[in-house]
Amino acid sequence: MTIGFSAALEQFGPAEAVALAAYAEQHGFSGTTASDHFQPWVPQQGSSSFVWNVLTAIAERTTGDFGPGVTAPTFRQHPALVAQASATLGLMYPGRHWLGIGAGEALSEHIVGQYWPEAPERINRMFEAVEVIQKLFASGIRHRDVKHDGRYFKLESTRLWSMPEAAPEILIAAGGPVTARRAGKTADGLVTTGAPVDKLGSLLERFAEGRRESGRSPETATKVLQLHLSWAPTDEEAVHNALTEWPNGGMHFPKADLRSPWEFEQLAKMVRPEDFEGRLLISSDPEVHRAAIQRYADLGFDRIYLHNVGRNQREWVDVFGRDVLPKVTR
Repeated sequence: MTIGFSAALEQFGPAEAVALAAYAEQHGFSGTTASDHFQPWVPQQGSSSFVWNVLTAIAERTTGDFGPGVTAPTFRQHPALVAQASATLGLMYPGRHWLGIGAGEALSEHIVGQYWPEAPERINRMFEAVEVIQKLFASGIRHRDVKHDGRYFKLESTRLWSMPEAAPEILIAAGGPVTARRAGKTADGLVTTGAPVDKLGSLLERFAEGRRESGRSPETATKVLQLHLSWAPTDEEAVHNALTEWPNGGMHFPKADLRSPWEFEQLAKMVRPEDFEGRLLISSDPEVHRAAIQRYADLGFDRIYLHNVGRNQREWVDVFGRDVLPKVTR
């Protein structure tokens, strides 16, 4: 089990995000996940650079694993483009790159002006996109053209001409049991975000069921958790950082249909510290964070990526690299 760094491209410009990823690795973090959005959640966050450029720069400055957490190959980006981008990174940095896939949010995906469907269709589109990507990965390895004629996507006869010997891992993001089970049947692994332990335990069970139904062992699958938290030298600062920088983490309702950072900003005015309970741990005590991370590690996650929501990134990396990461066991 490893603990990596989450580069929040909503909060930090590309050069700073790369520098922070390198700094985190120097202090014990194992790898990096970077968010893929066209817009930040709220205007206060202030950034939203192109994830594929940033991942390449991170790979040049680090030695650990890396991938997008997560990209949506369904509206803003065609799955063929995502397959090509991922295969290129896999070829440039063998054994280090993985591909995180999600169904997307209107905040980033509606910008191309397409009809924004309800959740079941978005999920179906995601799984068909994964099928296209898997076909293209196989085409590059076998040196044979493939095509696709599905409900949502078409692909004329082609192949990936630049492809590593082994395809990047495909990890599907899931927050509910049905999607987790389908992910188990389809992908190499699961990505999810912090939630109460009992909910995540159930999610992992559904994913394992899907793996077994596909004839594969759950033990060989990669299980990834992205954990948002707020640490600062005082509890007051930690609360302030959460409310100011990451109020979207305290919104107890589906957010995938909201289209603008300005809409999120208005809703953020209603968020209170207690709204983060069970969703984002706020504490100045490193031991409290260590205990929480340990509970998730005990559930069976293979990789946990930490995102401290404040701007105090280097200070946080110093403290967690010294007092938290070495004490989490599996």
